[in-house]
Amino acid sequence: MKIAMVTGHANPLAAPGSVGADGQSLHIAELASALVEQGHDVSVYARRAGPGTPDHVRSSSGYDVVYLPTGPAQPIERDGLVPYLPELTGQLAERWSRDLPDVVHAHFWMSGMASLGATRELDVPVVQTFHALGVVEQRHQPGRPEHPPGRERAEQAIGRSVARTLATCTEQAYELVRMGVPRTAVAVIPSGVDLHSFHPDAAIKARDRPRIVAAGRLIARKGFDQLIRALRGIPDAELVIAGGPPADALNRDSEARRLLALAKRLQVRDRVRLLGAVSREHMPDLLRSADVVACAPWYEPFGLVPLEAMACGVPVVGTAVGGLTDTIVDEVTGLLVPPHQPLALAHAVTRLLADPVLRDSMGMAGADRARARYSWSRVATDVARTYDSVRGEGRHAAAEAQ
Repeated sequence: MKIAMVTGHANPLAAPGSVGADGQSLHIAELASALVEQGHDVSVYARRAGPGTPDHVRSSSGYDVVYLPTGPAQPIERDGLVPYLPELTGQLAERWSRDLPDVVHAHFWMSGMASLGATRELDVPVVQTFHALGVVEQRHQPGRPEHPPGRERAEQAIGRSVARTLATCTEQAYELVRMGVPRTAVAVIPSGVDLHSFHPDAAIKARDRPRIVAAGRLIARKGFDQLIRALRGIPDAELVIAGGPPADALNRDSEARRLLALAKRLQVRDRVRLLGAVSREHMPDLLRSADVVACAPWYEPFGLVPLEAMACGVPVVGTAVGGLTDTIVDEVTGLLVPPHQPLALAHAVTRLLADPVLRDSMGMAGADRARARYSWSRVATDVARTYDSVRGEGRHAAAEAQ
């Protein structure tokens, strides 16, 4: 099958920590690699973000990345792509009219708009993954100045027009249906985890104190401040936070400064370590070094870190939001607590730190669940099955289902 993925702002070949590198870019890279391994022909269409960027790159995994000259040849913020959507639409339409794919898979709402416009005169079904929904972002982060006006209406129109929408978690599927997307046109297919890198290791944890590890972008909604508040109720444990800019630039990062100031005010500064950016290569060892991995976001469209921790055989304490309610099985692979409740976080982490047998059993259950449900091979199989179904239903399957 010839598959065209459209990513717009995210770059599947971007180095971790650079512009265009985020959870979406990792998702696309891993999914494209797994689809190629299953025999499919995959091209990813991304925006050229630098004057020296080549037009075409063949990745080491066998998928092609086509860099389109959309907008200025320089990095722009994610939502800064909006003014260039007509240009992106035209470039995609011109290429696909000469080399027709069997299916188009759009990632994020702007790519969905461009993909629908580019296939208007072509008999090609479009599959959409939003990754994050504007209505949910606004609910949890109201008044974001960079939030484009009309995004929610655009997402609603996209969901009603594409052949199928892939939700990354059950909660997102409910949101899509509430937006008016036909229930029959929504499928829940999660992200996956690289089981070759993230797996249990029997290495002995030789430390003076229990370790809690958290990881992710240094932004407020990830809830790292809630973990620092919880640390007051977890005697002797250290909290290690990975993410953000490189370690030597943390002192210039406003969120890093805020977190360290909070730790100092709460008198736990000596037990909080900010590592800065950690490479994908070193992330498995960091997660395996933890007694507990803690994730406390306000909301999370999917949440890769808890899944990676489970794959490494480490129990997870997470807030019961978004994708975490799908991946973490409460009382089996970890513990779920309400968001914005540091005392509940402290109780859950303390319970696990006090019971090594419970930690081991939850760690083993998490590793089993990751292998059984979240391998990229399985995710790619489910996605390819969706591609096959929409090819048979026609381009406007969602609209016809209303």
